[in-house]
Amino acid sequence: MTVVRLEGVRKVYRMGEVEFEALKGVSLEIAQGEMVALMGPSGSGKTTLMQIIGLLDRPTAGTYALAGQDVTALSENQRAEVRNRQIGFVFQAFHLLPRLSVLENVEVPLMYAGVPAPQRRERAVEVLRRVGLSGKERHLPSQLSGGQKQRVAVARALTLRPAVLLADEPTGNLDSHTAAEVMRLFQELNDEGTAVVVVTHEADIAEHTGRIVRIRDGFIESDGPNPHRRRPVGGVA
Repeated sequence: MTVVRLEGVRKVYRMGEVEFEALKGVSLEIAQGEMVALMGPSGSGKTTLMQIIGLLDRPTAGTYALAGQDVTALSENQRAEVRNRQIGFVFQAFHLLPRLSVLENVEVPLMYAGVPAPQRRERAVEVLRRVGLSGKERHLPSQLSGGQKQRVAVARALTLRPAVLLADEPTGNLDSHTAAEVMRLFQELNDEGTAVVVVTHEADIAEHTGRIVRIRDGFIESDGPNPHRRRPVGGVA
């Protein structure tokens, strides 16, 4: 099943009389169960592409289908609804709410989706166990290590069982050992069928993925399988 299908996507930013074309006719397909690295230098268009895939921005031209649904022309409210239901986000800076407990942070997407409190709590406990954080439910983010914070962010992204998980420089604030733990977790999720897209400029992180898409000057420069895929060993500590 194709989860992401972009066809002829262009994105033009206008600042007064000046136009900047960030994406220049990009076509891309990502299937269920793929783990893809999206790479490119600063200004290449990779962040814009990630934002369009994540329904955080919309293309100037071209079409986008997510899990078989054409989402190109949806209203902002419709986009927000689809985004909350179908897309999980993990960011470099974690974006946890500092005054909420770990459990409450993970419950946030479920609350916005209107899931009743008992079911919210049950699902949040389940995904925290899944990422190796059982026993940390009452902790505040300030009481966690960087790797634990990122695992909370992953748990939060998984609460609604998204079709695709978008990870934007997810290991940028982590040491190499902790980064490997997070990539191991992504691999486990991917093995279970979740499509994972990792936006990164780090070659050693891209080595964990099965496919590498390189963006340059708004075009896809190359797109192909990773012949040197490095699969992490062991489980999440």
